[in-house]
Amino acid sequence: MDSEGTQDARGTQAGPVPRPAGPPQVPVAPPRPAHAPGMPPPPDGSAFLAWLRTARPETLPGIWRFGHRPRPEEEPERVPGRQLFSGALIAFLVGWLIWSLLWNGYLGGWWLLPLYAMIPDSWAEPHSFASVVVVYAYYVLVAGIIMVGVGRLGRWGEIWRRYGPPAWRRGPARDERPPAPEEDPAAWPALRAAGAADAADRLASDARAGLMRDVDHARIARAWQGVRTGRHSLATFTGAVLKDGAAACPHPSGARDLPVRQARHDLLTGQVRLGTTADDPRNPYAYRGTGLALGTDLLGTSLLAVGPAGSGKTGGVVRPVAESLCLQALAGRAAVVVVGAAGAGLGPSDAYDVVVRIGSPDSVYDLDLYGGTTDPDEAAAVLAEALVGDLADPHPGSDSRRSTTVLAQLLGPFRAVHGRFPSVPELRQLLDGAPAPLAALRQGLEAAGQESLLRELDARERQMGHPGDVGGILADRVALLDRPAFAGFFDTSGQSRPFTLKALDHPVRVRVDLPERGHADASRMLARLVLAQFTASVTVREDRSLFACLVLDDATGVITPESVRGIQRLRSANAGVLLTLRTLDDVPRPLRGPLLGATGCRMALSGVTPWDGQDFAEVWGKEWTEARDVTDRQIIAESPAGKAVHALRRAITGKAPTARAVTVRQVERERWSASELAHAVPAGHAVLSLTNVKGEHAPPLLVDLRE
Repeated sequence: MDSEGTQDARGTQAGPVPRPAGPPQVPVAPPRPAHAPGMPPPPDGSAFLAWLRTARPETLPGIWRFGHRPRPEEEPERVPGRQLFSGALIAFLVGWLIWSLLWNGYLGGWWLLPLYAMIPDSWAEPHSFASVVVVYAYYVLVAGIIMVGVGRLGRWGEIWRRYGPPAWRRGPARDERPPAPEEDPAAWPALRAAGAADAADRLASDARAGLMRDVDHARIARAWQGVRTGRHSLATFTGAVLKDGAAACPHPSGARDLPVRQARHDLLTGQVRLGTTADDPRNPYAYRGTGLALGTDLLGTSLLAVGPAGSGKTGGVVRPVAESLCLQALAGRAAVVVVGAAGAGLGPSDAYDVVVRIGSPDSVYDLDLYGGTTDPDEAAAVLAEALVGDLADPHPGSDSRRSTTVLAQLLGPFRAVHGRFPSVPELRQLLDGAPAPLAALRQGLEAAGQESLLRELDARERQMGHPGDVGGILADRVALLDRPAFAGFFDTSGQSRPFTLKALDHPVRVRVDLPERGHADASRMLARLVLAQFTASVTVREDRSLFACLVLDDATGVITPESVRGIQRLRSANAGVLLTLRTLDDVPRPLRGPLLGATGCRMALSGVTPWDGQDFAEVWGKEWTEARDVTDRQIIAESPAGKAVHALRRAITGKAPTARAVTVRQVERERWSASELAHAVPAGHAVLSLTNVKGEHAPPLLVDLRE
């Protein structure tokens, strides 16, 4: 049909409808778009505010606090559903029977005496409206009392809670009302109370506008903590916030988040979620079905994870923890060093400030072989631990003092002459006893008049001829680093950019890639070097408010008597380590007990061997549990009638009549036996015990790392 015409009722075409004349229409410009084409609209701050206002109650160690609903310590007695419904039906029938007896007068009229006492005589006339209302109201009251009584007896309330509408709700009803300003964390009440209302208004405005992230909130809260402790002035903090808003007090890298996140993090509590505690009878009831998370309060006691290859150590434990520590470093609350094989999946390079790729020509940073110290004795102690720490007597009381002395006898004179420590080729020549370097060193000491250091050098030359001299062993170990692949590394001339663990006074993110392919021995030696430097550096920090953590993806060949003693000292220094092992057989037998005792958090992943499980079972100890012994005793009938009944029962059930006797007693059993750890832990699960820096314990928990 033509758009210019109309059609009458008979379907014939009519002429065009004349349009009224009017002023010409002026074209109107379309509204200006709110954002550039192809870009999503800017988000609001509702998601961030909801995250910030979610409850995080104080709870037991290791529980994911974000939105947690506390559970009772003991499991309430749960009546089976069949028994619950049968009891409710019987209670209803009992109530019906009582009401029927009262209504029909079988129990007398005593229950109507209160009614007669309340009704005046004027209301007792027949067909009186008031009397009818009062009488039936009294009947309803009596029936209600009977219903309440039998309802309590039959547990109708439990049926309603278990199978009624309350059970249909998937989660707790959230209070959508905004909190009061003095209780709203998004309003920054601490800043307002301190007189920085302008800064609080700016931060609250950025939060509502969607310009603030969880890292920004944690970073600014950390800066405010510095103001409260006196490290920063209130005027400086307020000026930075008014100028930059949510981007104030930035990390030195300028980053405000990681390129990618794989785990769930809660920077308000500093937790990272690893999985879900299984709903297993061996887990305490308060932990069943709750999220399992780690924070700095738990990592401060160190964590040891043992499991075979493919059990989820790197993807389920190391990567989430390293990611969480990197986020906290961006917030100014932690410093992290992650050590692992190249390509182990420890996070992208953009997530770190410093990436040391040992043996790779593309590496921008180098590793300082001497830990950034200028003291020859300290450098000798750390280097001796790295070179021959695994060759020391594995008993806890042993050490590598002889090796430390040999290195100190060479490092001290060399630094006095050259103003620096020797490079790897120079150190190898000195330990081998090459005549030319020793002669040049002696000549330099004589020219400088260093008599004490000359005596050290003389002692070293005398010891070289003895059969038990450890200089040859040290030279052989240094030769592992004197390879063409490491020619551009461990430079001491100042021409490279060496990273030293002295930088852990700052919120730095470091990843060290070890060259395992073709250099396995050198990789283990370098891992011992990083661990020794870490324990030596963090224990002498002046500012211990910054949490420092070393994440070592594979600690094979790293555990020595000195490293165990170093791990024991980390808790008081606000530091910790995360170590992973494929098996405890990689640790000398005398050191397994001290290592498990030095780490407050211990994890056995699925697939551990029974002998590994035995070590965990011993350190986790035993507990008192209730054992039930059930005994069935056959019943012997004496009378002919009893024998006939027993014969009929045997014919129906096929079993002889028995009487059951139940004995309940308290016995002491292992929390997790070696056999259960080796064969009863499902794939993707782990058994984890926790201890925080306050000394609070969590028993071994079966955790699903896949949820």
